[in-house]
Amino acid sequence: MWEKKPVLFLLLATVAILVGTIVTMVLPFAWVNTEADRITTVTPYKPLEQAGRDVYIREGCNNCHTQTIRPLVADVLRYGEYSKSGEFVYDRPHLWGSRRTGPDLARIGGKYPDAWHTQHMEAPVSMIPKSNMPAYAFLKNHPLDPAYIEKSMKVLDFPYTPAEIAALNGKTEMDAMVAYLQKLGTGIPKAAAVTVVGDLKNPFPKDPAAMQAGQQLFAQNCVACHGADGEGGIGPELEPGSYDDAALFEMIYSGITANGMPSFAALGTTKVWQLTNFVNYRKEH
Repeated sequence: MWEKKPVLFLLLATVAILVGTIVTMVLPFAWVNTEADRITTVTPYKPLEQAGRDVYIREGCNNCHTQTIRPLVADVLRYGEYSKSGEFVYDRPHLWGSRRTGPDLARIGGKYPDAWHTQHMEAPVSMIPKSNMPAYAFLKNHPLDPAYIEKSMKVLDFPYTPAEIAALNGKTEMDAMVAYLQKLGTGIPKAAAVTVVGDLKNPFPKDPAAMQAGQQLFAQNCVACHGADGEGGIGPELEPGSYDDAALFEMIYSGITANGMPSFAALGTTKVWQLTNFVNYRKEH
C-alpha cells in the first residue's frame, strides 16, 4: 500500500503536481504569449489613458468591477464579445478580477458619451438610481502631474511624444478616468449592431397600460440622459410626436453609435414598444 511507503508516495505526488502545473499553467502561458496571439488593433495606452488607469487602480475600482468577459452565453449576451488574451498585452498589471459587485467594464469604451461617464463618476445614483457605488466628484479637483506620468510611461516602455505629455497640462484625474474608461474594449472591432427582426408596427398605440409601463421604463432607463420630462441633458430633447413610431422603436432597440446611446434590445420588443409609446405620446396621455 502506498501509505506504507512515504518516500515513494511523496515522489509520486510531487510528479503529479508538477505535471498538472505544466499542463494547466506553464504550457498555456507559453501558447498565449506569442506574436500569433497579438491583435494588431490593440494599441498601447496614451498618456491620459494610462494616467486614468493609475487612478482606477488607486481608487480600488477593480475590487468591484471585472474586466474580462467569459466565453459563456450569459456573459456574452450581457456584456458583448468574450475577452481575448491579446487584448491585455499592454495591461501591467492586468485587472481581470473575479468579483462583480458592479458590472463588468471590459466593453464599456464607446458605449456612453464622455458626459455620461463624468456625471456617473460625480454622482452614480443620478445615472443608476440603485447603484451602491461611491461618488468620485473630487477627481475633478485633482490636476494631473505630467512629469510623474512621463516617468510612468518610460518605466512601462510605452511610446509617447513630448506633445502628448504636454497636452496633459490642465487635465484632471476625472479627465483621465473618463479617457481610460473610453479606451476599454476598443482594441477589437465592435459587434454588429443589434437589428430589428419582424414587422415594425406599433402593437398598442396610445394604450393606457402600455403608456404606464413605458413611463416606468423611461424613469428607469432614460431620465439620466434625457431628463425627467424629456427636456434633454446628456442626450437630446425628446419632443413628443417628433419621431415615427417605427423609427423611434429602431433607435431605442438598436442604439445610436454616433452619439453614444446604447442598445436597449435586452429589454425585449414588448418593453421597447411600451417605451416608444410613452416617448411619442406622453403629452396626450
